[in-house]
Amino acid sequence: MSATEKIALGSILTGIVVLALKALAWWMTGSVALLSDALESTVNVATAVAALIAIRIAAKPADRGHPYGHHKAEFFSAVLEGVMIIVAALLILREAWHGFQNPRMLDAPLEGLLVNGAASILNGLWCWVLISRGRKLKSPALVADGHHLLSDVISSIGVIAGVGLAVITGWAVLDPALAALVALNILWSGWKVMASSLSGLMDEAVSEDTLADIRATISDTATGAIEAHDLRTRHAGPRTFIDFHLVVEGGTTVDAAHDICDRIEQALKQKLPGALITIHVEPEHKAKHSGVVVI
Repeated sequence: MSATEKIALGSILTGIVVLALKALAWWMTGSVALLSDALESTVNVATAVAALIAIRIAAKPADRGHPYGHHKAEFFSAVLEGVMIIVAALLILREAWHGFQNPRMLDAPLEGLLVNGAASILNGLWCWVLISRGRKLKSPALVADGHHLLSDVISSIGVIAGVGLAVITGWAVLDPALAALVALNILWSGWKVMASSLSGLMDEAVSEDTLADIRATISDTATGAIEAHDLRTRHAGPRTFIDFHLVVEGGTTVDAAHDICDRIEQALKQKLPGALITIHVEPEHKAKHSGVVVI
């Protein structure tokens, strides 16, 4: 089992524990706001399962039907997660509306808030693990799951503070009002997760900083060539795809041109491990006098 799969499995186990704690806090208090927190945790568990499945599919090697690999499976998982976040928000809004119609004071509020607080601390720690490790492993599914948990942690802190305020002031209507605010925050989180994932499905290019590194690497290592043009990039999960045209002098032998390409590929893969690189070699009359100039 890969490191990414182990983290995804850890998300499922952590999500189940957090869900149990939040459900217990709701059962102890009867708070609509705490119920909304628990409902979001059901989505956490479901999306963690989806992320694990997507990560396993993405890890499959390329085959005849998928010659470029299965890396985009993680983006589909992240889109699904965004959809489920939005569904959870709508369910919470429904519960908040019922709470506005029939506001009530809470039972055992202190004990319930302590239990919910313990769940939030656990969520916060795991959120940090997901985002930091997900970025290192270049896993969109893990990063999306981490950002979702981050919104859960933030909303949980707001819920705890708000429910405490409702108990102190005796304003029962604050409980469903907080649930509605949590739902709006979750809606925004769901939209951001979906937007970033859709950009990956649309073959979005690498960041400007990464592109600058690629251009500099080509320029520094393509000694013997004239220029590189029509540079294109895209990313799919942990993979970065790079292709460009490399212009060499007309008298350059095939062996010499191949050596230049090997040197460039090796340097690029040191910068971007796992990168898939395609280089089209052209004679000097094809030069466009633009793109990457070889030093």
